[in-house]
Amino acid sequence: MERSEPGIAESCLPVLALFLALLSGVLTSGFSDALLISSLLFAALVAGAIAFRHGYGWNDVQAETGKKLASALPAIFILLAIGILIGSWMFSGTIPALVYYGIELISPRFIVLTAFLATAAMSLASGTSWGSAGTIGVALMATAAALEAPLAMTAGAVVSGAYFGDKMSPISDSTNISAIGAGADLYDHIAGMVYTALPSFVVALLIYLVAGLSGSFGTGAEIPGEARQVQKNIAASFDLGILAFLPPAIAIAGMVRRYPAALVIFASSIVALAVGVFANGFAPPDALKAAITGFSVEMIGGNAVSISDSTRSLLNRGGMASMAFTLLFIISAFLMAAAMEVSGALSRLLNALLSRARSVFTLIAATMGSGATLISMTSHGGVTALIVGNLFRKPFDDMQLSRRNLSRSIEDSVTIVEPLLPWTVSAVFMATTLGVPTVEYAPWAFFCFTGALFSLGIAFVYRWTGFGIREQVSRNKDLGPVTKYPER
Repeated sequence: MERSEPGIAESCLPVLALFLALLSGVLTSGFSDALLISSLLFAALVAGAIAFRHGYGWNDVQAETGKKLASALPAIFILLAIGILIGSWMFSGTIPALVYYGIELISPRFIVLTAFLATAAMSLASGTSWGSAGTIGVALMATAAALEAPLAMTAGAVVSGAYFGDKMSPISDSTNISAIGAGADLYDHIAGMVYTALPSFVVALLIYLVAGLSGSFGTGAEIPGEARQVQKNIAASFDLGILAFLPPAIAIAGMVRRYPAALVIFASSIVALAVGVFANGFAPPDALKAAITGFSVEMIGGNAVSISDSTRSLLNRGGMASMAFTLLFIISAFLMAAAMEVSGALSRLLNALLSRARSVFTLIAATMGSGATLISMTSHGGVTALIVGNLFRKPFDDMQLSRRNLSRSIEDSVTIVEPLLPWTVSAVFMATTLGVPTVEYAPWAFFCFTGALFSLGIAFVYRWTGFGIREQVSRNKDLGPVTKYPER
């Protein structure tokens, strides 16, 4: 069969199929992991049909999917290591200790500022925005209610802090997936995000500080009883001494010295499992279970009976098996992207999107616009990051720009924008968990929307300042020739 290229309308069909499948599923039965995977596979089927119609076969799609998975293998190893890390840090008492002392350090006068900083620290350490919002965030909202503090402002601060950590933590799924999608080095990706995350963090910090200084809400309310119950359960189950902080110290030291991320994470996990056995008295066989299937409160023994439901939901996490869904949707998204690439649909869409992207600013604006549009359609940051990353790799290479600029643009238009869109899964989770509608907390989630503004601003002034955008200093052998250079 003679090979040809699809038209622009036909090239849009896989993305449209993904959107319609998700929308119909959510309207009929609600969002679920099964819906996401099946929608991706349906979109991949549509993309495959287009490829077949234009002269390509299954072997072509399969080979291209294999290439994408091979290029992402180092990051996939990191994802598996992260699952082990979370389970082992639960086993060692590291994450429970962070929760315990986070609650203890709540400042009634500066509840909004504390909400931002505590959730930022929690999310940075644990790599999960949902986990930090669902644990320390819930306690902070209860404290805010007791203080008669503005709940919308406090919820906005919780969301801002949670997504700062989710964006900057090397053990965050979204951070790793953004790097995977763009084909960027994990540490380089995080270093590049400092240019937009740091000023956004400072702006949010100053606004929440001013809110505390000028606020008229109470200063003497005590920490809620439920939060104290969580502390009591944690203190009775774990040794909260200095050994609990040894695993993160090893992780931080290894990352600062820029050792391979997977090896650093594995090393920290091994130490954490040893701490759990020798400091907390857990059974050695449970160490393997925590690493593979995740930590369970049943490992605590007799004390498990008295543990509250809120504490259970905090502790029962992690394990390499917990990354199975992430791996499934990576494979599904790559299958869809591979079929679109083989058929020529990706290049067709790329040419349409980039027809006016003749400078650094227009390229980054096109990337961020695509990310924001796709996340509003799919309601899933991981899928969007992989699709947009694959779509824009070549244009960034052709302009001789480091791929960390691409991965940062994905984070600034997808990861931190998602909780601001009321119909997305993350926004629904945050609104339900914190008890404040998205439209009410969104104006106070300063970190989330200022990140996009700083990202566009840096790209706009780059032609005059040369600041914040890294050009490629060396070429990877698989990137191909450079065809044009960035305009300043």
